[in-house]
Amino acid sequence: MRGKKKLCLRFVWWFQRKSEKQGDESSLDCVEVLVDEFKKGGLIVERVIGLQNEFIKLSAPLEILGKAAAELQFTKRTHIGMDLPFEWDEVEAFVRQPDGSLFTWCEHFRCYNHIIYGIVNTGKSVIELKYDHREVDWLPREPLLQKLESESIVKEVLPLHDENKRKKLLRSWALNWWDFTTQPLDEIYLYYGVKIAIYFAFLGKYTRWLLFPATLGLTMQLVDFGSIQLLVLPIFFICLISWAVLFFQFWKRKNSALLARWHINHSAGTESDYKFFQVEQSSLTSPAELMMKRGTDSMKEKAFFQREEWFRWLMRFRNDAIIILSIICLQLPFELAYAHLYEVIGSDFLKFCLTAVYLLAIQYFTRMGGKISVKLVKCENNENVEYRARSLVYKVFGLYFMQTYIGIFYHALLHRNLMTLRQVLIQRLIIYEVLENLMENSIPYLTYSFKKFRAVRNKQKRERGSSTGKARCFPRVEKEYLKPTYAASIGHELEDGLFDDFLELVLQFGMIMMFACAFPLAFAFATLNNLTEMRTDALKLLAMMRRPTPRGDATIGAWLNIFQFLIVMSICTNSILLVCLYDQDGEWKISPGLAAILIMEHILLFIKFGFSRIVPEEPAWVRAARLKNATQAAEMCSKQLLRSISGDEKILSAMKKHA
Repeated sequence: MRGKKKLCLRFVWWFQRKSEKQGDESSLDCVEVLVDEFKKGGLIVERVIGLQNEFIKLSAPLEILGKAAAELQFTKRTHIGMDLPFEWDEVEAFVRQPDGSLFTWCEHFRCYNHIIYGIVNTGKSVIELKYDHREVDWLPREPLLQKLESESIVKEVLPLHDENKRKKLLRSWALNWWDFTTQPLDEIYLYYGVKIAIYFAFLGKYTRWLLFPATLGLTMQLVDFGSIQLLVLPIFFICLISWAVLFFQFWKRKNSALLARWHINHSAGTESDYKFFQVEQSSLTSPAELMMKRGTDSMKEKAFFQREEWFRWLMRFRNDAIIILSIICLQLPFELAYAHLYEVIGSDFLKFCLTAVYLLAIQYFTRMGGKISVKLVKCENNENVEYRARSLVYKVFGLYFMQTYIGIFYHALLHRNLMTLRQVLIQRLIIYEVLENLMENSIPYLTYSFKKFRAVRNKQKRERGSSTGKARCFPRVEKEYLKPTYAASIGHELEDGLFDDFLELVLQFGMIMMFACAFPLAFAFATLNNLTEMRTDALKLLAMMRRPTPRGDATIGAWLNIFQFLIVMSICTNSILLVCLYDQDGEWKISPGLAAILIMEHILLFIKFGFSRIVPEEPAWVRAARLKNATQAAEMCSKQLLRSISGDEKILSAMKKHA
């Protein structure tokens, strides 16, 4: 049915069976009360009995969602090009999505949460609810769903896949291998939200741009340049840094264009989690009262914000120091021991096995460090979820940066063995990418298959023990519930599964960029891997995982700063590699060739920071549309403010006359 979306509330299976046996008509059953409240709120309710659990499926007419959006004060684009607060009575004035729907998936989800968590006890007395021979007190003004969740009666709230849209995306996206980097970004945005759509837009553009350095790397690998090989490498290095800088500048333009196409006003700020979209009702206070209050409390507010600012900074500094010391004292000796063993072992087969064992063992170490980082971030008292997520990204990346590159630095800088360095890079690229793809795609499928098999087996055992048991099919909603959640490996408190996907891209980018002069062919490996990654990630989301809850991030966030950091690091590391190639005797003399490398390093640093000023970060049409919208909104707000102030003055003058 058009205009309806579905959510699912999960209950344990034996709850329904016990409530049927009680037969106490005077008591209020929790499930019956919840269903009645949903129906009173205008939702369409369907109860589904599964093999092990009971489910409640919810859908809502467009009018119910529109009224919820008006209460949440959504700001949506109108046909005149301005972003205005949504009003259900003026629904025809607002621009619809490309598929004809009025709201995005993120907006749908926020409306549903507003409706279902907005059911409260409107009475003045406590309502006693019954569940499994025990009483649950529903207090006045207390949200019913939140109460049932705290009592472990409602186990989980999860969004369901739309089968028609899911199958369409499977055909046009996940299983469409012939289009290579082409992706239906608009459909992905409408189905999964802006954050996942931005990730796949970045992955597609990054893979397309990789074709240029991959072609250069293949040329250098296949063509023998002879005596001018040492001259070709610096030229390749200069082209590579220029390519990386230009790519990220054009990605910023692409990101701005996508946000403008999807009518997302990023300048207004977005939160990372749907639960944190809150609007303060400051309009209830008149402008005169606001000015008086601001004049009396400005000094106190200033002191308060200064204390909070410095306290947050000290907490972040303390936690960063803990992470850095942990890396130096714990992880660094482990990484150097592995690098030393790799240098000592003579057999290539044993080196390959050592790398495989190392990559498996390090996963547990980094996950433990990630969980510690999550606990530290929770103590930082950051302003919002976005700041906490960024702090977590920086801390966990520091752990992975150390475990990924310290062994390679050991071979490149200390031993200066370029042949061993190439072997390490090849093994890391092949083994790491293969292991990551196997783990992120096979483990969810095996987990889901095992849960499904266990549910069917338990049901068969119960039916054999009960003579009256009836065979029950496996409903689709329960199949979706058994699928794993799209969550980060370090925990789902602050990040979803995109954390691992972005981390994989960052580590790959660092490996191929920082050691490009030692192994130019790495770009071809990365291109092939990303072409596969694009489709396997889509298949994972559509077929192996639950539908993720939407997130409001409109950019790649902290990952962009990490990519920029890796570009600067690659300038330094490749310059050192070129020095090693020119200075084969190890005497480190400043000959004309080495002096040229030092000059080239400074030029590349200038290019890195100069191109970011030459290429605009957003297209001219996006900037013009944004400025036009901001000017119109400012004019409208100023007129409303003047009317409000003049109204307050008229009221005050009338009160003085009567006095």
